[in-house]
Amino acid sequence: MELQFSLDEIHTAARKVLEQNPQKVILFNGQMGAGKTTFIKSLVKVLGVGDNASSPTFSLVNEYKTVDKQVIYHFDVYRLNSESEAYDMGMDEYLYSGHWCFIEWAEKIPNLIPEAHSVIDIKTLPNGQRQLNLR
Repeated sequence: MELQFSLDEIHTAARKVLEQNPQKVILFNGQMGAGKTTFIKSLVKVLGVGDNASSPTFSLVNEYKTVDKQVIYHFDVYRLNSESEAYDMGMDEYLYSGHWCFIEWAEKIPNLIPEAHSVIDIKTLPNGQRQLNLR
């Protein structure tokens, strides 16, 4: 699936992604500033989290609960120096928990990623819109 959207249309774009029934583990690719975290915040809202989501850059993982008690994990592994650090924090248990797992910079942990996963590529277009590809 491919779509373009402005930041004003981000919640609609998030709904469209979820309507595609992606895997529960989703990897987010894009350059720094492309909007990965912003899109994840929108997905979290559309899934029913009442609190504001934030970037887990320094905590590595944020946990959210939806109004219907679904659990969502948001990872930003940019600061990891090795996959062993991810193992040490028990990341493999999160990824195989059956809960939503949104992962930024997943290329740092290739051996931990479950075979069943989806990928979202995001890039900024010259007009300020975002282009998203779900695969």
